[in-house]
Amino acid sequence: MSTLDPFVVEVIRHGLSAAAEEMSLVMTRSARSPLLREAGDLSSAITDAEGGLVGQGKDIPIHLGAMAYTVRELLKLCPAASLKEGDALIYNLGALGGNHLNDVKVARPVFVEGRLVAFALSLAHWPDVGGTWPGSYLAQAVDTFQEAIRIPPMPIASAAGLNQPVLDFILANVRDPVSCEGDLKAQIAATQAAERRIRELCAQHGTQVFLDAMVRLHDLSEAEMRAAILDIPDGTYEGEDFLDDGNADGSPARIHARIDIRGDEATIDLSGSADRVANFCNTTPFIARSAAAYAARIMSGREMQQNAGALRPLTIITRPGSILEPGWNAAVAAGNHETSMRIVDAMFRAMENIIPERLSAGGPATSGLLAFAEPRPDQSWRMLYEVHGGGEGARHDRDGCPATRVHLTNTSNTPAEVIEANYAIRIEQQSIRRGSGGAGRHKGGDGIVRSYRVLAPSMWLTTCVERTRMAPFGLQGGEPGAPYRITLERDGERTILSGKANLLLRQGDLVTLEGSGGGGYGSPEAG
Repeated sequence: MSTLDPFVVEVIRHGLSAAAEEMSLVMTRSARSPLLREAGDLSSAITDAEGGLVGQGKDIPIHLGAMAYTVRELLKLCPAASLKEGDALIYNLGALGGNHLNDVKVARPVFVEGRLVAFALSLAHWPDVGGTWPGSYLAQAVDTFQEAIRIPPMPIASAAGLNQPVLDFILANVRDPVSCEGDLKAQIAATQAAERRIRELCAQHGTQVFLDAMVRLHDLSEAEMRAAILDIPDGTYEGEDFLDDGNADGSPARIHARIDIRGDEATIDLSGSADRVANFCNTTPFIARSAAAYAARIMSGREMQQNAGALRPLTIITRPGSILEPGWNAAVAAGNHETSMRIVDAMFRAMENIIPERLSAGGPATSGLLAFAEPRPDQSWRMLYEVHGGGEGARHDRDGCPATRVHLTNTSNTPAEVIEANYAIRIEQQSIRRGSGGAGRHKGGDGIVRSYRVLAPSMWLTTCVERTRMAPFGLQGGEPGAPYRITLERDGERTILSGKANLLLRQGDLVTLEGSGGGGYGSPEAG
């Protein structure tokens, strides 16, 4: 390795981060679907030539953690020697370091003077990827084949331009091809933007310095993670949390974390979690690793760059046949953002009495998803994939914030004006759910309320919401927050909907989601 100026390493680090953030900006400026333009359900990353994550945008943690594995798994099927300058590959398979099938990746190898130096990786949640139910979320799916089209690595572009036959094949299998085509072309453009920035960094500092700097960045993050683990007392710590349901009898499904701290290394054993569940809340081992790595980074109490080096001191174990390693044909649509959150909460519960000052009480650790699919007279569809936050859990030194997202999500709500301009829906209420936060020395944040009036002759609805039965927990004696609640008002009658369901709505129906409050921190009597 050449002698590296530490200032140059920092310049390159910030250059990689800026390139990834530019990718996300390109996406939000040019994507077609409101889910990407407004809510920002997308992530951008840069890896080294071996697939080690080295740069990322300010995007969605669960995406970015999985992207640490995505290119590495891709290279097992598509060796570097088979790739050429100008190539861009599209895929969504969970076995390729992935998550659920709606998260479509575009990976572009970046060459400098004929040498592969990096990959630009764009991930976007497509509002529909085919499958049994509009929106590609089927709550009681038996397997993943019911969920969506499965895309193995395919060349979507080359130096000659767009691969039209591949594009035509994909668009023939989705319900909103216009939006999907726009979103895909935005992803391709995003990876091209990153390619330009990476080449500029190589031209400015020299290709070998650029490559050596990426190695150094991995080593620096490894050293910082090891130092953080050393701050935690050696020992074995266990915690658990539960999904609302999922077992064959409908009972809550357990997520268990056993954390072994030994010197500057940590083993996070998730094998005590439930077996494969009977709905779409299974997830891939890559998502499990992403969630565990995120929680470890938060519990460190340090600001550190998330890259391949930070993962080296961590051993993360899942069990074949479990909800976290169910096999590649399992239904996984919801596990991406529901089950992953339970891993974080289980790890927080394990460390509650060891580092309580670094943790927050339970919050809206769910997507809070309502997905509306509107059939059009011309047989096309409009998809609204809308996520909802709640109240943040309180911490040792403050109350929780109201109306926010926590942990592994980082998306925004779609403005009411955008919804009403693009869909046959009227937003009739948007407010704070007062009094929903849990009591404590510090109070949990309040949730939200949002109501949707159906104006179309019919509308297909998917609910994907956790914390409807298992309320957000309090810490250190704090009380839990109010759980989520979804109601349907039809012909003057109001019914409570399941948190995981598919149903057909009628014109005039009113769907209301009430977001959970956050858990309190500390005994209320101590306030």
